[in-house]
Amino acid sequence: MKRLLILVKLNLLLLVMLPYTGFAVTEGLIELTQDPKRPITLQKALSLALLQNPELDAFAWEQRAREARALQSGLLPNPQLEIRVEDVAGSGNFNGFDQSQTTIQLSQLVELGGKRGARLRANDLFGKLAGWDYETKRMDILTEVSKAYADVLKAQQHVLLAESLTVLGENFVNAVTERVKAGKVAPLEQTKAEISLSTMRIQLAKENRELEMARRSLSVLWGSAEPQFESALGNFFAISPLPTLEQLMSRAEGNPDLQRWATELEQRQAVVDKELTKRIPNLKLSGGFRRIEETDDNALVVGFSLPLQLFDRNQGSIREARHKLAKANAQKRAAEIRIKKNLLGVYNTVNFTHSKVLAIKNKILPGAKKAFEGINEGYRFGKFGYLDVLDSQKTYFEGHGQYLEALADHHKAVADVERLIGEPLAPVNESPAQPEQGEKP
Repeated sequence: MKRLLILVKLNLLLLVMLPYTGFAVTEGLIELTQDPKRPITLQKALSLALLQNPELDAFAWEQRAREARALQSGLLPNPQLEIRVEDVAGSGNFNGFDQSQTTIQLSQLVELGGKRGARLRANDLFGKLAGWDYETKRMDILTEVSKAYADVLKAQQHVLLAESLTVLGENFVNAVTERVKAGKVAPLEQTKAEISLSTMRIQLAKENRELEMARRSLSVLWGSAEPQFESALGNFFAISPLPTLEQLMSRAEGNPDLQRWATELEQRQAVVDKELTKRIPNLKLSGGFRRIEETDDNALVVGFSLPLQLFDRNQGSIREARHKLAKANAQKRAAEIRIKKNLLGVYNTVNFTHSKVLAIKNKILPGAKKAFEGINEGYRFGKFGYLDVLDSQKTYFEGHGQYLEALADHHKAVADVERLIGEPLAPVNESPAQPEQGEKP
């Protein structure tokens, strides 16, 4: 039952985080294992990384260690048992136990000045900082998964593009062969077309290797050296409108790297308070029983001890804690400036890639496609030469390759922006409902 509740919570979390990646996917509840015969979704990739990433696992253990440290700091000092035998094994009347005195006493250290509470608070906040460290690492892992997933989708589209190019090359070889048989072109053109087709097949093999590397780079993020999926689903060609830079700057407060500083400053102040309590000395109470053998009498022993704070009043540690508090304030201001600077740079990148994607899609590809189809058709009727066909083919497919690279760069830049603002760039309901495999040229 507990495991089921954990899975449900993770699913709810991932449903919120889906737009964080820039891709739309649909899938049911999270599964801990991946069927090799089924395609993977971004949601499943994120869930696997959250559950099985070794770095996240290490951070989780660190958080538990700090919680244990806080637990230890709240425990009371142990009492001390002391047994002392005096006036024994000496000379004369003291050579035996007849003149001995036996004392059995308990002593207890009493912490004054609120030391225990201050120590417990400082260590408890230190444990909470581990939670923020885990959250920061979790966001880093999700960003890595998003980028790796974009690379897989891009590699899949490059394979589709290379396959389409190979099919066109085969068709072109057939067309050239027919023209050679009809005596319309020299046999040399058939040789050139076959060489070009061989080059296309080599490129296809290369794209398949790149796809395999991208799949491995994704699966290693959840600790699997061998990818257990055949393909990745996602709407690679969907891009959303961008908010303004001012809107993003105002949303940067959600970054966990900034949010942690409230806890950090609180913890540093708690350390100052803890060091201040050490100026007050602790009281040690003791009490016990004494047996006097010479007179066959018994007596009680009571006492207390209190250090005299004449020289060491913890001045150095107090000053050190205050300096570290001031340092934390400076670090917070530096973090705010650094994140805004990074956001400015990433926003310029995402804005540029957004414009580049639209320019290639709306201006370059339509013209290149029209020229390619026209020249390819005209070649059959002898209106264009072989070099014209190759040139139009190169322009068209290079344009498609640039389009895929621009899309991947845009999705990665979106992931970087969302990492810096600590939340999805667009609301969940703006994501396409169904995943798409992409567009074929």
